[in-house]
Amino acid sequence: MATESSTSPAVGRALDILSYLAERTGTVSASTLARDLELPRSSAYHILTVLTERGFTVYVPEARGYALGASAYRLASAFTMHDQLERMARPVLRSVSAAAGITVHLGILRGASTLYLLKEHPPRQSELEPPLVTAVGVLLPAHLTANGRAILAQLPPAQLRALYSRPGDFVSRTGRGPRTVDELETALALERAQGWSEEVELIAAGLRSAGAAVFDLHDQPIAALSCTWRSRIALRDPSELIGHLVAGAKEITRRLR
Repeated sequence: MATESSTSPAVGRALDILSYLAERTGTVSASTLARDLELPRSSAYHILTVLTERGFTVYVPEARGYALGASAYRLASAFTMHDQLERMARPVLRSVSAAAGITVHLGILRGASTLYLLKEHPPRQSELEPPLVTAVGVLLPAHLTANGRAILAQLPPAQLRALYSRPGDFVSRTGRGPRTVDELETALALERAQGWSEEVELIAAGLRSAGAAVFDLHDQPIAALSCTWRSRIALRDPSELIGHLVAGAKEITRRLR
């Protein structure tokens, strides 16, 4: 029996249909769906039409029934990929954090935002460590974070411009940062050439971050490692810290392949 949302019945019914199909092999007729989920036939046909147009269900004429479509499987695949990515990356993050003596993050792109999946602390806190807003699950503007910029720097120009197609996409948190896609492309070209990205006081005053991209077996940038430290503290050798990040990103890439 379907459980209907009081605020959006159509959304609730669509999710009920997808859940129903996910639990079954083969195809299911629209009339069977309507009967088992106690839906009006007209509603069931209308929702199935929309789901099929979006690729979440597919109609098989020979069987006169419906099954899950490619879009539904892509969602499941994305979940599986993130689970694999986190399992592969966690021990590397732990090793990099301990070697560099600083908290290390794993992040991915969610549209034009950075989504943080993992966060590993070093065994001992150092004076480098600032209070961080980059908790697991937090979303931040990708063009302002070193984590996001490390991924953005590896995207084809057309894909980057599609993500930042409107002037309103370029929010600022500290009054700094790129204001146009041309400014962003110029900055990312330099970071791509050096093999890692950085931001200085773009997310918060007094803080600086660096990030390095992780690639899948198709050489697509799918994630990045990053860390943040107090910009007022002059590191004895910042290249050593950045070297740990780059090496960690390469190791995760190797494991994924």
